[in-house]
Amino acid sequence: MQIREHAEVTPDKPAVIMHPSGTVVTFGQLEARANQLAQLFRSRGLREGDAVAILMENNEHYHAAMWAARRAGLYYVPISTHLIAGEAAYIIDNSAAKAIIGSQKLRPVCERLAAELPAGMPELLIMADAGGSAPPGWLSYPECVAEQPVTPIEDEIEGDLLQYSSGTTGRPKGIKRPLPHLPPAAAPGLMTALVSFWADPNGVYLSPAPLYHTAPSVWSMTMQAAGIPVVVMERFDAEGALDAIARHRVTHGQFVPVMFTRMLKLPAAIRDSYDLSSLQRVMHAAAPCPVEIKKQMIDWWGPIVDEYYASSEAIGSTLITAEEWLAHPGSVGRAMAGALHILDEDGNELPPGEAGEIYFESAGTFEYLNDAEKTAAARHHRGWMTVGDIGYLDEAGYLYLTDRRHHMIISGGVNIYPQEAENMLVTHPRVMDAAVFGVPDDEMGQSVKGVVQLVDHAEADAELAEELLAWLRDRLAHYKCPRSISFEATLPRTDTGKLYKQSLIEKYSAAAQ
Repeated sequence: MQIREHAEVTPDKPAVIMHPSGTVVTFGQLEARANQLAQLFRSRGLREGDAVAILMENNEHYHAAMWAARRAGLYYVPISTHLIAGEAAYIIDNSAAKAIIGSQKLRPVCERLAAELPAGMPELLIMADAGGSAPPGWLSYPECVAEQPVTPIEDEIEGDLLQYSSGTTGRPKGIKRPLPHLPPAAAPGLMTALVSFWADPNGVYLSPAPLYHTAPSVWSMTMQAAGIPVVVMERFDAEGALDAIARHRVTHGQFVPVMFTRMLKLPAAIRDSYDLSSLQRVMHAAAPCPVEIKKQMIDWWGPIVDEYYASSEAIGSTLITAEEWLAHPGSVGRAMAGALHILDEDGNELPPGEAGEIYFESAGTFEYLNDAEKTAAARHHRGWMTVGDIGYLDEAGYLYLTDRRHHMIISGGVNIYPQEAENMLVTHPRVMDAAVFGVPDDEMGQSVKGVVQLVDHAEADAELAEELLAWLRDRLAHYKCPRSISFEATLPRTDTGKLYKQSLIEKYSAAAQ
């Protein structure tokens, strides 16, 4: 995967457009910057298989860092900007990163890393946008590469993303795939094939999520490799996304369901004030999308809202177009890569309509870095692989997600998957977000608890809680519904929409005892 041909043919075409600041990096500039940084990596002894950590917010330097690492055969390790120094240091140490690229905005975290790293700091430390005022021991970027050649390194070879899980159920795990040991131009990629038929080479792509997540980084780089400008939101907000689409005449984009919910909850006058007619297709993934939310998006944007299901582990994927989804509402599609199998707890294959753990056949290879036990648990004896998601297939082979295995509630011996109640709650006009989980119960083992974020938190009271419970019981089997509902001003979600339930479970479990 390369951007070189576009840098040569259309050097002045935007490769990155930051929104709302409007900062532009052209393909010619991105190619030169990536080459210079790759040259610096080589000059400092970094070789194929080494890792470089990236600790930056969405900014104009992020893609240059990823492209440089990728063409130098390195693993690039994006780190969440929400982590404190000790948490970031764990990832740097666990990945054995030999370089760190930080930014001025994250400087306070970067400066505290030294005290948290048991083996000390890597030798190569780069501070982007330092303006000559980098901390001691750190190089100022882009000044530090000014003398490096803008030509490619002589030994270009494909690197890869080393993504760490969001850590919603414990410490983040590094997801490491074997390198292809091929030049970048020869390296295969499923994403490249997907983009080739889904996107418009003359289009504009919107990336609204943080680049430290898998999909935003991979999708945006694949779009650039196809010569498509990428509009990068510096920070997502609902109206800002509509503004970006209208201002830059965006044709394609990738979202997560919580972004849809946020945009749909905007007043109609705001939603209708932006010209979104440039949109051709959008994609969403990362978390199950409530059926009603997706229907509302299709009503608003038209039948252009496609969906895929995959994971950072890249073991397989499904795809469903908006048109297919209207005939199979709630599905995430059929297998695009790797045949699907649904297995029970004993490893037996289940028939259509019965929910179990999702396995992909002919899956890609990966390991959870430094965790052989977790890696082994993801593999079936037939070679199939899983990430612990639960779902079922219909007779036509369409997959429906139920929940994550570790989110399952066992109440009175009954298995309850809370995603169904969560999906229903967010369709209520007064609800912005919802979490459903199990808390200890002396009689039942666990009882079902609901926590809701309202559109207007000032409306939170006991009467509304009872109203929501009654509304939910009219729409779901009672055993699936929360026994009680509490309110929070905001719910803890990752930037890609995954609900961080552990903090809520701890809080409300303590209250239940």
